[in-house]
Amino acid sequence: QVELVESGGGLVQPGGSLRLSCASSENIFPHDMAWYRQTPGKERELVAAITGAGGTNYADSVKGRFTIFRDNAKNTLYLQMNGLKSEDTGVYYCNLELPAPDRPINWWGQGTQVTVSS
Repeated sequence: QVELVESGGGLVQPGGSLRLSCASSENIFPHDMAWYRQTPGKERELVAAITGAGGTNYADSVKGRFTIFRDNAKNTLYLQMNGLKSEDTGVYYCNLELPAPDRPINWWGQGTQVTVSS
């Protein structure tokens, strides 16, 4: 069983910054990881992803404002969020994809709430 624990969420004013962390109980290298977010009434959407080699991909809505990075020695994934907007509000989930005999298994954290409001 893999445990992913997110932290760093909270209430922030528009234009502010937050850094989310996701600590894994398993080695994260060289596996792909990602941050997703979900708002009420909407499907969970990809925010940012990072490969084991360090390649990154971002949703258009966060490009230039968010940065995903990882510390493999600490088995921790991060999301630096700058220039936050009200539409960034949601529950942010960490995702780790691990290989398995049949097909990869996706593991999820419990989520951390981010609220952007004045």
